[in-house]
Amino acid sequence: MNPKNIKFTNQKNTRSQFDILKLEELYKRKNIDHSIEEPHKVEFFILLFVEKGNGKHAIDFVEHKCSKGTLLTIRKDQIHRFYKKGNLKGCLLIFTDEFLISYLEELETQKTMLLFNELLGVPKIQLTPNNFKSISQIISRIHHEYFTVNDNHSLGIIRSELHILITQLFRIKSKQENYNATKKYLSQFIIFQKMVEININKTAKVQEYADKMHISTKTLNNITKTIVNKSAKEFIDEIRTLQIKRLLINTKLSIKEIAYESGFEESTNFYKYFKRHTRSTPEQFRETH
Repeated sequence: MNPKNIKFTNQKNTRSQFDILKLEELYKRKNIDHSIEEPHKVEFFILLFVEKGNGKHAIDFVEHKCSKGTLLTIRKDQIHRFYKKGNLKGCLLIFTDEFLISYLEELETQKTMLLFNELLGVPKIQLTPNNFKSISQIISRIHHEYFTVNDNHSLGIIRSELHILITQLFRIKSKQENYNATKKYLSQFIIFQKMVEININKTAKVQEYADKMHISTKTLNNITKTIVNKSAKEFIDEIRTLQIKRLLINTKLSIKEIAYESGFEESTNFYKYFKRHTRSTPEQFRETH
């Protein structure tokens, strides 16, 4: 199995960095160059909104049960897969980071990244009936603007509506998971997370990341403890393990090659590390998924 990296494409409007698809229409499409029921890595953001039915959806190897009012946040570089066996109906709002984030101020950008940050909370929101109604209304306005009005002003209006939608979802999620965009250390934590995701194959040492951020290891541990209740080392290991899982599922590289790509000089150390953090061997994990 070698899932593809799916780039953003918009067949309706090639200049737009936004698109909206009905789930049931996506399931019927035959002109797709990959199987949506196999794991695939996306290079854009997705909001999956379930309007009715029951089913499931997998994000980074975790299956999420879906029903009316389920909303899933999928960020770029995550691996996910659809299951057609259910009777889900709803829509996908798809957009690139350029479409939304480049137009927002720093605090608003931070809210967007927090909403889609699977390392800070689960990517599933189950809406109450009242929240379902208000979110449905925003999505209906976006749908109307995109498919019915569709003039020179539409993408600007859609961008604003999408910003409202994300802010509303962030409000709902922050109440459910008890975090907020002004929490102490949050901006430093996001910087640290991005730094680790970019450099994890080069170094997994807490000291080196602390040096890059011009802070002490004690401060870095305070940052991660405050935000995710983990030590900096535990958080680095979490990202490293997730990256290894993605390589196992998303490439045909041999286990030895993945060990080298992940910064391990000896395959035996790689095996020990992966089994310690996942309780399975790399081969078992690859076969299972």
